[in-house]
Amino acid sequence: MDRIIADIRAELKKKADAKIREGVKRYFKEPVKCYGMKTAAVTAIAKDKFKTVKARGKAQVFGLCDTLWQSGYMEEGYIACVWAYNLRKDFEPADIRLFERWVNAYVSNWASCDTLCNHTVGAFIEMYPAHIAALKQWARSKNLWMRRAAAVTLILPARHGKFLKDIFDMADILLTDKEDLVQKGYGWLLKAASESHRNEVFDYVMEHRSRMPRTALRYAIEKMPPALKAKAMRAA
Repeated sequence: MDRIIADIRAELKKKADAKIREGVKRYFKEPVKCYGMKTAAVTAIAKDKFKTVKARGKAQVFGLCDTLWQSGYMEEGYIACVWAYNLRKDFEPADIRLFERWVNAYVSNWASCDTLCNHTVGAFIEMYPAHIAALKQWARSKNLWMRRAAAVTLILPARHGKFLKDIFDMADILLTDKEDLVQKGYGWLLKAASESHRNEVFDYVMEHRSRMPRTALRYAIEKMPPALKAKAMRAA
């Protein structure tokens, strides 16, 4: 085992808190594996250890990230996400295949999905928007985390006013998804897009309200004025 991985695991075990661990487990519907630490404490470890590994270069750091993901522990996956995001200036188009593998192989809860995709994969897509086409393929996956990932990856770009047509395309693909967490994911995406394109998102919701699950609809209109919310809910 690489020494830095051993050091990280020793520190995580030392700082683990049983009360936090049990609280985290109650927070998720899915079984989760965790040491039991607050996010700030894990972030501090991630930042400190990155100072040591960054000189190894992207390929080796990504390899260490893979090792962390393989453990199944949420905190180790979180550290992998922080490290990958810290390397965003070095992203290359081919990295989309690695991110896809991480989601498909290792992500098993909404927190890991959103941490990886909101920031790391979202930053990649802003650099290489042609790969939104890959996200649309993720949205058709049998793996619910791939489908949620497809939507939440675009949330930060959506807040920047980007990719509106692609956002609507994504919502079209996921529109009638049966999984609650996927409905919340694309509803959240539409809500983010509404910050810059309120009228367009409202029109989209009104056009698709008869088929859109109420969970997704509620998320999509959350930041709209009360009058628009009421209109959308009456029509749903």
